[in-house]
Amino acid sequence: MAIQFQWIILAFVLYLGMMVLIGFRDMKKNSSSDDYFLGGRSLNGFVAALSAQASDMSGWLLMGLPGSIYALGTGQIWIAVGLFIGTVLNWLLISTRLRRYTIELDAITLPRYFENRFHDKKKLLLAISSAAILIFFLVYTASALAAGGKLFNTVFGMDYHIALTVGAVVILIYTLLGGFSAVCDTDSVQGTVMFIGLVAVPLIALGFIPDFHGALAERVPNADTFLNPMFDNGTQISFISIISQLAWGLGYCGMPHILVRFMAVKDDKELNKAKTIGITWVAISLLFACLIGIVGRTYLPQDLTQTGEEEKVFMLTIIKLFTENIPVPLIGGIFLCGILAAIMSTADSQLLVTASAVTEDLWQGFLGKRQSDEKAVWMSRVVVLVVAAIAYMIAWNPDSSIMALVSDAWAGLGASFGPAVLMSLYWRRTNAAGAGAGIAVGALTVLFWDYIPAFNGQTAGAATGIYSLLVGFFLSILAIFLVSLVTPAPDADMLKRFDRVNANK
Repeated sequence: MAIQFQWIILAFVLYLGMMVLIGFRDMKKNSSSDDYFLGGRSLNGFVAALSAQASDMSGWLLMGLPGSIYALGTGQIWIAVGLFIGTVLNWLLISTRLRRYTIELDAITLPRYFENRFHDKKKLLLAISSAAILIFFLVYTASALAAGGKLFNTVFGMDYHIALTVGAVVILIYTLLGGFSAVCDTDSVQGTVMFIGLVAVPLIALGFIPDFHGALAERVPNADTFLNPMFDNGTQISFISIISQLAWGLGYCGMPHILVRFMAVKDDKELNKAKTIGITWVAISLLFACLIGIVGRTYLPQDLTQTGEEEKVFMLTIIKLFTENIPVPLIGGIFLCGILAAIMSTADSQLLVTASAVTEDLWQGFLGKRQSDEKAVWMSRVVVLVVAAIAYMIAWNPDSSIMALVSDAWAGLGASFGPAVLMSLYWRRTNAAGAGAGIAVGALTVLFWDYIPAFNGQTAGAATGIYSLLVGFFLSILAIFLVSLVTPAPDADMLKRFDRVNANK
């Protein structure tokens, strides 16, 4: 067993070394903030698609979703359905218009887009949106770092806190050095590794389960309902639960780390290519992530729900498969790197977006502290380091639930920015006051719904079972609509620009 794990360690070392080398290679590309945060708007379709989807799915795809299905059954697939629908609509409805608008406005970050789109001379939109990014991305980044800690802890028996440190340091190295170019290049590699592992592992494991239904009946108390998507842990799933899970898809149009990929694509031809690749990638990946939870429930001999380790189902399946059934641990190590890829591809993007919010939007934009391109790049690196340190402290608790952390952050970002992005692209009457109200209402609704115990000691989310993103998203749209109507209409220049950008749909 020791010799086998030496091969797994070798796979990890080679993989991590390759990510760091990419960071060093791309370091020379960063001569300005535009290069560091947007890669000079030069992404091709393949890199843009894989980078967007890899940074989107994170360790949640290979740990959180399979773990939920492993523990509760296929009633959890509605989240995957919602995410697929959201991905398709994001590529089709948001990507092209947002790319054109940000080029027209010379905006390299989402907060700067809002400022320029609505002629916000007071820079309040810049401040509000940057603050929302800081709050929710800290939680989101913490979820990725926690996933990394659990991966190294499970695979190598490494202390969780040491494992957390190792993962954070590697992510920091290539993000600090290479910026957006390194993040996108590494994400495209990581997206490929994730995809291969997602498809191959459950299919291979199925071949070693001679009697699937018999094994399922033996190991699952509610085996007759486990494969029925209308049941959750043996109980018929409610309409509210299905709607809340589908509502995850609403978050896509408000995710800065995904939207920035649309902004960075080289041209419309490459963007159309990216749409096809991205939608195909996510459809197959979500399907097989769900299959991992189902297969793991019958393939693994132990009941992971008894120890609260259901989120480790994919990695434990890989370890058993390639150390017992197919003793080729180097291949197992490569597939385990797929989990690491999912974690790293999201954490690096989140760090970069948060750094841009502080450096480009708050420091230079809101406070007006202009500085040379070289100093701006170095300040961005310092901010990446500070943000990572704070997220590291949030992730310090080994009992942190990846699913819960991602759920809260996804809701906060989706409710804050999704409606504002959507309305800014499709409704001419939207103004700065409406956009600001929408961002604030969305963020505050999620914070109240998830964190304030207002109903007999319970939060509104716990008491109603309704996902905070669903409530926050529609309250945000309502706020944008009403406030825009009762405040002065957009000026003529703003309306002309809106019509010009949307003339060629």
